[in-house]
Formats: sequence, structure tokens, C-alpha cells
Amino acid sequence: MSLEAVLPLFIFALVSSITPGGATTMSAASGANFGFRRSIPLMAGIAAGLASMAAAAALGLAGVLIAMPSLQIVLKAGGSAYLLWLAWKVGRAGPPSLDTALARPTGFANGVWLLWLNPKAWAMTLGAAASFATLASGPARLGIVLAVAFGLAAAISVSVWCTFGALMARLIRTDAQWRGLNIALAVLLALSIVQVWF
Repeated sequence: MSLEAVLPLFIFALVSSITPGGATTMSAASGANFGFRRSIPLMAGIAAGLASMAAAAALGLAGVLIAMPSLQIVLKAGGSAYLLWLAWKVGRAGPPSLDTALARPTGFANGVWLLWLNPKAWAMTLGAAASFATLASGPARLGIVLAVAFGLAAAISVSVWCTFGALMARLIRTDAQWRGLNIALAVLLALSIVQVWF
């Protein structure tokens, strides 16, 4: 498989994963509150979640979701509830705690769930599985190609957003500014649900 054949897929994956949404906002919030290094488990979970979703889409989960519209509604509702819960946590956070034992960033498993419950991510990966099906000779090979492309694109995207959050944290000096940043990120996270339903 040539680079020329895979490049459009990677560009699609990168552009669709770097746009603002639940995962990017959580990465920025984690970077602001915990720094880049302590946010690595969350970012790795997001990348693994998107990679595994892309593989699942290529292997046929797309057909199940299309055949069962009620499952799509359950997925949207569950994902929306999870994003609202995360927004509530982010919005209630004050300045980062100096006691790193007490302050815990969101971990790997929650990063994976953030993606698996995110209908926007399902739309991206299902669309890619349909659009780029001719890149591979079968569903398993397509799953590998999509997983690599989306996993790498997600890792780059969330790293950019996490770095942005960490840089923002250097500009913030007061408790009120921290509360304002966390509330703004929580609102953005909650608003990301709108694109899921409309």
C-alpha cells in the first residue's frame, strides 16, 4: 500500500479528530489542570479508543449500528450523559491541587470510554470505513489501516490540545481565573453534545 493511497485517509482522520469536541476539550482541560505528562494516560486512552472504533467499523459494526436505530439512540444518550458528567467534573474543578496524590487526572480507561460513547467519533470512523474500503483487500486489513491512521491522528490531535491547555495554565494566576477557565472548558464540553443530536 503506497503513501499516496493512505495519505487522504490520514488527512481525513487528522482533520476530523483535531476539530473541537469532547476528546479535544478533555485533553485541553487535563493539560491545563495536570500538565502534559500526567495527561498521557488520558491521551493514550483517547487514541486507543479511536483506533479500536475505526477497526470495529471496518470489521462490520457499522452494519449493526445501521440495522438497529434504537442502539444508535442508546449510544447517543449514554455518550451525552457521560460527556455531561465529565463537564460537571471539569466545571467544578478549582486551581490544580499542589498535592498530586489527591488530584488525579482522567485515566486511560475513561479516555477509551470517552470515545466509545461519542457519536461524533462513530460517525467519523463509520464514514471512513465506507469511504476508504477500497484501500485494503478485506475487512481485517482495512481495520488495521484505519486503526493505525485514526490512532496516530488522535494522538497528534489530543497532544496539540493538551499542550494548548498546559500553555494556558502558565498564563493563569488566580483562583478566579482557574475557575473561569474550567467553567469555559466545561461549557465547551457540554456544547459538544449539540453536534451529536443535530
